[in-house]
Amino acid sequence: MKATLILANGAVFTGRSIGSTADRVCEMVFNTSMTGYQEILTDPSYAGQGIVMSYPLIGNYGVNSEDNESDRPWAEALIVRHISPRGSNFRCETDLDSYLKQFDITGIEGVDTRALTRILRNQGTMNGMITCAEHFNIEDCMAKIRAYRVVGTVERVTRSAPEVFAPAVDCGRPLRVALMDYGVKRSMIGCLTNRGCEVTVLPAHTSAGEVLAGGFDGVMLSNGPGDPADNVEIIAELKKLYESEIPIFGVCLGHQLLALATGAQTRRMRFGHRGANHPVKDLRTGRSQITSQNHGYVVCADSVDPAVAGISHVNVNEGSVEGLQYKRPKCFTVQFHPEAAPGPKDTKYLFNRFIENMKGGDL
Repeated sequence: MKATLILANGAVFTGRSIGSTADRVCEMVFNTSMTGYQEILTDPSYAGQGIVMSYPLIGNYGVNSEDNESDRPWAEALIVRHISPRGSNFRCETDLDSYLKQFDITGIEGVDTRALTRILRNQGTMNGMITCAEHFNIEDCMAKIRAYRVVGTVERVTRSAPEVFAPAVDCGRPLRVALMDYGVKRSMIGCLTNRGCEVTVLPAHTSAGEVLAGGFDGVMLSNGPGDPADNVEIIAELKKLYESEIPIFGVCLGHQLLALATGAQTRRMRFGHRGANHPVKDLRTGRSQITSQNHGYVVCADSVDPAVAGISHVNVNEGSVEGLQYKRPKCFTVQFHPEAAPGPKDTKYLFNRFIENMKGGDL
């Protein structure tokens, strides 16, 4: 079936329908990863977005139940150059097209995704629409595209009730971690349970008072979707957590939210960082690491008060803030995803640092 992709700038791409045939309006972003499409689709940070995969062949190893980062895909749409009709992998359980249909994810293949990526890179992230209608009114489509906004996404993806995950290894008395769910990935939970932690995943709007009364050894702030500045109530609670002495480790959206809670500012990036090959320099060691990233907002470097925090990591490509080490003891955050494995283990040391902080050290 024919499918059409319409961008907010008026560009039109024609291809073939994959997945659901429902019309879908969303924010179009591009990802430069060669693999990991299943983890990308099920990452709650992509709520409200359509993903353009710049690598031309997607779906060649199929889909399996082990690699999901959450119970369902959160992306609104998938745009690829070519989708493999079958998956060739010993763990493959179904093909990608069937998976998209199962979860009502609209897609399109057969478009020039590299040309599309250049548009988004040069002109910036923009809204778009995929339709399978044979005949459509372009003005009506453009009105829907212009009206779309990515809002309320943290509320959409967070848990409705706390959930406890037992330690995966026996290390004696387990460290108890409160993991704030702004759109948490399963691999992040695994990085803690595999280090002997008992992890209690809490809904995003859990109050600081409830967290501090829970007897936890540390707090982790998860990744998540949307504009961090929209989360006014969460930011107010994080300010209270920061003023306590509990160890804190934040990732991606959690990094941005804590920065806002401590007086810094964030800004929207032109096209963001989304991929598994972003080089980041650790200013403490001088070493560069390969990181996985997925964000469209960034902490403004000149808004960080040196009396509150110092910049600990920077993006090698363009110098943006990738990490903050707070002056307050046992508190640090990073913009990238240390739970992912692009390096594959370049940044796993950050979880070890968090563990040591909860044990009483101050690395």
